[in-house]
Amino acid sequence: MQLKSLRLFMAVAKTGSFVAAANQLHTVQSNVTAHIKKLEDELDVQLIQRAGRVRPTSAGLALVEYTERMLTAHDEAVSLFKGQEKACGRLRIGAMETTTAIRLPPILAAYHAAQPDVDIQIKTGPTAELVELLLDGQVDCVFVAGRLEHSRYHLLKAFSEQLVLVGSTPMSTMPSSQKLLTSAFLAFRQGCSYRQRIELLLASHGVNAGRIFEFGSLDAMLGCVAAGMGYTVLPRGTVEAHQYRFGIHTLELPSSIANIDTYFAAFEPETWTPALASFAETLREAVVDEPQLTAS
Repeated sequence: MQLKSLRLFMAVAKTGSFVAAANQLHTVQSNVTAHIKKLEDELDVQLIQRAGRVRPTSAGLALVEYTERMLTAHDEAVSLFKGQEKACGRLRIGAMETTTAIRLPPILAAYHAAQPDVDIQIKTGPTAELVELLLDGQVDCVFVAGRLEHSRYHLLKAFSEQLVLVGSTPMSTMPSSQKLLTSAFLAFRQGCSYRQRIELLLASHGVNAGRIFEFGSLDAMLGCVAAGMGYTVLPRGTVEAHQYRFGIHTLELPSSIANIDTYFAAFEPETWTPALASFAETLREAVVDEPQLTAS
């Protein structure tokens, strides 16, 4: 069944007239008649009662219900992929928990205000897991720590972070190697770039990566740091947003360890839905100095 035939059938069913249906869809009556006859031949059933008042038969009424759903689904699919002022559908974002908690809220709020018909889904995880989600098609874009080395990625440098050492007591200098050796470190699970910086910090002080306890929640991690369980390494902005609540303290780290950039990553722009394209534009407007998307 052709969509054109179904649209003409719906017009006849709703207007009760072949002439009115033809006028409504800017065609001629003979064309309407031919398409209705073609549908009836395909389905081997009479769809329109022609004697007296033109109206759908019982079979025609059943087809009306199916056709309404089919045409709605078709129109939604077309609107999803055709450029429109207002996007629709869904946007699936993968991001690190620290980015989700601190950096994304104002951007997501601005995006939702501009595109209220888009359903936003957020998945959090460490960088390595987020990359896998993107490759598997489970998310449309990700926010990850560091550049991704893949020719298919298009990247936007979104945020520059400064990592700090976080502890439960004031620190004026870096803890001694012995203290680092005997202390626990709290981090997100394997694949987290901040966890890798913990390992670099320990290695720079001649300490093998010892006890690193894994956490899936930022609040739980900071709560345990505040209770004196150990240290962690996190972006300064994240810590400052929670500092008063948890009573935690920070120490600056060497720039080689502290400085890390967060990138927005997605596949080629020609594959983007309007929802993703609009989000990338919202992000560009929010990013300081508005760096451009570039191939990795």
